[in-house]
Amino acid sequence: MKIAVLAGDGIGTEIVAEAVKVLKALDLKMEMESALVGGVAYDAFGHPLPPATLALAKASDAILFGAVGDWKYDKLERQFRPEQAILGLRKELGLFANFRPAICYEELVDASSLKPEIIAGLDILIIRELTGDIYFGQPRGRRIATDGHFPGSEEAFDTMRYSRPEIERIAHVAFDAALKRKASGGAGRVTSVDKNNVLETSQLWKDVMVEIGQQYPDILLDHMLVDNAAMQLVKEPKKFDVVVTGNMFGDILSDEASMLTGSIGMLPSASLNSSNQGLYEPSHGSAPDIAGKGIANPLATILSAAMMLRFSLGQADAALRIEAAVKAVLAKGLRTADIYGKGGAGITKVSTLEMGNAVVAALIAPAK
Repeated sequence: MKIAVLAGDGIGTEIVAEAVKVLKALDLKMEMESALVGGVAYDAFGHPLPPATLALAKASDAILFGAVGDWKYDKLERQFRPEQAILGLRKELGLFANFRPAICYEELVDASSLKPEIIAGLDILIIRELTGDIYFGQPRGRRIATDGHFPGSEEAFDTMRYSRPEIERIAHVAFDAALKRKASGGAGRVTSVDKNNVLETSQLWKDVMVEIGQQYPDILLDHMLVDNAAMQLVKEPKKFDVVVTGNMFGDILSDEASMLTGSIGMLPSASLNSSNQGLYEPSHGSAPDIAGKGIANPLATILSAAMMLRFSLGQADAALRIEAAVKAVLAKGLRTADIYGKGGAGITKVSTLEMGNAVVAALIAPAK
């Protein structure tokens, strides 16, 4: 099992170090090789995704990714900004399916901004299409407008585009995921989110979802406009099971769902291609404002490593061990700053390093 370790910028190095520590504690046969990506890669090589880093990613079974970005790079031309590294990896590796589970652990119910009765027991899966939509649509750019409301003025444009095959393949991913969740007690429902009342792209999305849904008679398909979905995620989040949506809407909704769990520091993610080669990363960003302070939450990255073991490396038992260790640590009352809340009896604030050490200790405890 070959893993490319791309820690990136900001807190990326801190959180990935803890996930690597956890993976090594499993004592599995795996090879981990590190490379620069994002802003640090631009500083060293003049590009956020150097050829050597891309070659390593392509040659690996999976990628453990931290985060990229820093305000100091905001004035760079867009193609050189750190965030282009993640977009480049998605495109070059064909990582079209993004899995973002939003689970509210019993111990963190009080950390959510929602009432406990609304959030307790939450377990939903957001599936985001990753390689189409407005982030990759052509044409794009800037020009002097020749028509519209303000001819003669500068305008910028990005094109929202989806093809039928792109929608079909993410639809199958969503319905298959709902089947697997139903087999283990899930609701067996897919909610397709779009904006078909305004966008032709979304009308095609809905049409294809309906067609593919007919191939899955055991799964209920419903549709929801994105603005309503944003509201319902806060109003009644447990009504959802699997949510499938496009690239831009998924980017926004998955971050909203992360806060239902108490902190974006708890939300892992997986991005897969058709061969189950995947990139695994926390859903949060590089947080340059807290980088180096040792207070970042590594649990999303550690849980992303568990997803990596399950989806790309065929090590489901090892994934379960990591997830059980995370639950054990939370049950002991250990909290990083983002999930500390009001504290209280039995709750201890810990650093990034201490949280990683605690997960390792919980992981190896049964073997003693």
